[in-house]
Amino acid sequence: MSGVRAVAFEVRGLTKRYDSAIAVTDVSFTVPSGTTAALVGPRGAGKTTILRVLLGLVDPTSGTASVGGPGSARPAAAGSARMVGGVLAPRGLHPARTARDHLLIYAAAASVGNARVGEVLELVGLGEYAATRIGRMSTGQQTRLALATALLGDPPLLVLDDPMDGLDAAERGWLPEFLRGHTRRGGSAVLSSDSLAAVLPGADHLIVLSEGTVVFQGSPARLRRGHPDRLVVAASPPIGLATMLAAQGFTDAVIRPDGRLAVAEATEAQIRAAATAAKVRIDSIVADPIHPDRVLASLTRPAAAPAPHYPGLAAPGGRQPSPLPYGIPR
Repeated sequence: MSGVRAVAFEVRGLTKRYDSAIAVTDVSFTVPSGTTAALVGPRGAGKTTILRVLLGLVDPTSGTASVGGPGSARPAAAGSARMVGGVLAPRGLHPARTARDHLLIYAAAASVGNARVGEVLELVGLGEYAATRIGRMSTGQQTRLALATALLGDPPLLVLDDPMDGLDAAERGWLPEFLRGHTRRGGSAVLSSDSLAAVLPGADHLIVLSEGTVVFQGSPARLRRGHPDRLVVAASPPIGLATMLAAQGFTDAVIRPDGRLAVAEATEAQIRAAATAAKVRIDSIVADPIHPDRVLASLTRPAAAPAPHYPGLAAPGGRQPSPLPYGIPR
């Protein structure tokens, strides 16, 4: 029997232009069923554009984006609410309504029975807040309510735009666990985030975007192998220690500008043993763990802010400057 998983989401050669600005260029990725993929990158990288194309809210300029595999460019449009649930930014929550009333309105629109309202409130941990007005809820509770809205039709596929935004540490821990449970039940999800650290606990696959293009795609483990934690060693001479470490198979050692040696994959005991064999003196060994968002910053470039435009002021030489594009979804 084949071990190949069915496809939950597929994006092929996706490009989206807004007037003279390009939001995404030639983006391709596949998300197998039963997994969670994270689109990660700075604001302006094109994450929301991709999610909105997946949901059928935006037409691509070229390429395709489909749910449930190839063959349909926008299957999340009208008529597929039971297949895909979406959480967008802003969340679309009326502050004067209670959580229950909000869900009852959407349940009626989706032809879902009222009993499902109580089920999804419990599913996202908001059962005791059913009568609470949305304006009194925390950011994390509002995100849970938006997720409950997406779950009304019990969709197997979830598309979540920046669900970590504004959450405290406890809420950031809850969402990955929820998504793990969703995928264990056979569901799948695509979410976006500006923070790599926020999505690592729940993501099976990473798609890192910078300026509308994919700069990394693969598992969190593969990304970590390319950006490992290091031990920084003050040794005399460092080249002698680096040579001995290389002879023992530890070839990822870099001499930093301050003369210290940054070593990956070797333990402190292994470094000290190599130093003894090479007759090299060690003065200190300091751990230098790399934060995931440092890795993200090394892979991406933040979107350039448009230059301010003041109507009525002419450019040098008397020319009126051309208006700049604005309002491009990230």
